[in-house]
Amino acid sequence: MFGLFSQYYYISIPLQLLAIYHAYKTGRRQWIYLLVFIPVIGIAIYFFMEVLPDIRRGGFLHNLQKYFLPNQKISEWTRKVQISDNVTNILGLSNAYAERKQYDKAIELSLSCLKGLYADDPGIFLQLARQYFHNGQYKESIIYFDKLNKVNSSRFNMVEDDLLYVRAQDGAGQEQLADEGYKRVIRIHHSVEARYYYGLFLKKQQRKEEARAQFQAAREDLKLMPRYLRRRYGVWSRRSLKELLSMK
Repeated sequence: MFGLFSQYYYISIPLQLLAIYHAYKTGRRQWIYLLVFIPVIGIAIYFFMEVLPDIRRGGFLHNLQKYFLPNQKISEWTRKVQISDNVTNILGLSNAYAERKQYDKAIELSLSCLKGLYADDPGIFLQLARQYFHNGQYKESIIYFDKLNKVNSSRFNMVEDDLLYVRAQDGAGQEQLADEGYKRVIRIHHSVEARYYYGLFLKKQQRKEEARAQFQAAREDLKLMPRYLRRRYGVWSRRSLKELLSMK
């Protein structure tokens, strides 16, 4: 009996460490306490609540490669570019560098594609707008978002990009445009994430009561969503709570 327990115990340790690492790297850090102090039950709950839905959505293998084989994607796309340096392969390599947060290299590759038939390509404009934003180059990000808007008649296909544009305006110090933009995204898309970032914007402007109202609204809005959306956007509720507690 002791030998069986001992064998089970040693098997559970690497599973526990793997689960903790996965939770940390994928931003699910609220699970770490449970995984550390109630390892066996915690691993089972974590698997069914977080890993299994990821597998069903098809995102598990992508995350596994991203966090455990971080440079594999860069190597794969580099090999493709060496075989054929077409725009598709170069942009794929650019995205691979961006996923590793090597934005200078990613931007250089994306810019190299803006020529000939692709000089006004909206997909490349969007990729550059995102990469410049994540590199902290907000003015450059706005330039490419504006180019994209001109091609797409001022329409974003994804709410995330609409919000990113507003956050770029915020980062570039365009306060009035950012204020109006946050309100518009919240009104049109009912975005919990937008409420969180608008709260940060208001807090930065020393409009603390308005900021507190946005953080509280983010938490209340999430409660009205279906369960699968509460899981997807729960991070913004948790971050809002953290901000509310820091403002007391």
